[in-house]
Amino acid sequence: MRFSAPLKSNSKKVMLLGSGELGKEVVIEAQRLGLEVVAVDRYENAPAHLVANKSHVVNMQNKEALLEIIAQEKPDFILPEIEALSIEALFEAEKAGFNVIPNADAVNKTMNRKNIRVFAAEELGLKTGPYKFVKTLDQMRDAAIELGFPCVVKPVMSSSGHGQSVMKRVDDVENSWELAKEARGDASELIVEAFIDFDYEITMLTARNETGTKFCEPIGHEQRDGDYVFSWQPAIMSDLAKQKSEDIAKAITDGLGGSGIFGVELFIKGDEVYFSEVSPRPHDTGMVTLITQSQSEFALHIRAILGLPLGFTFYGDGASAAFKSEKDSYSPVVDVDDSLFSDNSFVRVFSKPESHKGRRMAVALVFDKVESALKQARELIKKVKDA
Repeated sequence: MRFSAPLKSNSKKVMLLGSGELGKEVVIEAQRLGLEVVAVDRYENAPAHLVANKSHVVNMQNKEALLEIIAQEKPDFILPEIEALSIEALFEAEKAGFNVIPNADAVNKTMNRKNIRVFAAEELGLKTGPYKFVKTLDQMRDAAIELGFPCVVKPVMSSSGHGQSVMKRVDDVENSWELAKEARGDASELIVEAFIDFDYEITMLTARNETGTKFCEPIGHEQRDGDYVFSWQPAIMSDLAKQKSEDIAKAITDGLGGSGIFGVELFIKGDEVYFSEVSPRPHDTGMVTLITQSQSEFALHIRAILGLPLGFTFYGDGASAAFKSEKDSYSPVVDVDDSLFSDNSFVRVFSKPESHKGRRMAVALVFDKVESALKQARELIKKVKDA
């Protein structure tokens, strides 16, 4: 493959739609190979804006505004990095000859929990827990009673766990309804899921292109309020459960098609594996690969879209811990204890221009055997503060 340089007439150009901390790492890896990167987001100075060659601020849910930016920049690859964007614009761009990663149909299916659940369970026959789709409070109450308590409710479209909650009794239904309706994204329809009494959940990072499919070691993770707080790699699981996880990951990614990395979320109960969700882009729990692999999930994403071989070396076990701000600020400062910069740990600060309570601002990474790495990550993240 021949590589050029950014900002030239022959540059290969990547456009990110969504420029958060994951997008920032994608930009860095793209620029390592001489790609020109255009980062797009709804606010100025998003993390990926700070390292891209060009940046734009636009309402990505506005079809015409998004198409105007695409037509102006004429990217070789369009990488949707968030769910809150106009899928109609992606279909139209693809129809006009632009290369949407992995493809517009896959983005459409995965950005909507109804679409992907129906596709996985009813078209591909993958194992999932029981579920119901609802549009009214009464429907939600009936679905919860039918599926049984506890059960989980989520908007059909939202990101990073927004609007998700667990209903433990009938009295929780109304409050969960209000939480879901307040979520960013599309809350016009909700999914109510029977609670699977799983032992643990994993992310199976799956990279694919015409050279084949490559799996990263499974990533265990812990969530709070539907959002990741700790992850570790590899997740400790039986050989049979791991094989089933890879089989499901391949089935869903083959079904979606296209090139790139996919974060396939799975529930594990003994040797049984249940499909949960899939994201056609780098996954937040996969930030642990910044310390465990020779090619992180972000590097694999770029390799995949360029059609390059997907091989990498797994250096060894590790863990990550997310730091979330405790206060609102227009000039946020992340105070990191020097002890986090050691021979087996470091911190990545996302450089977000504003903080608010619960916003992810940094991640701590530790390289060690899984149990020790996770224990250290839990302790070290306590030494990261809002200044």
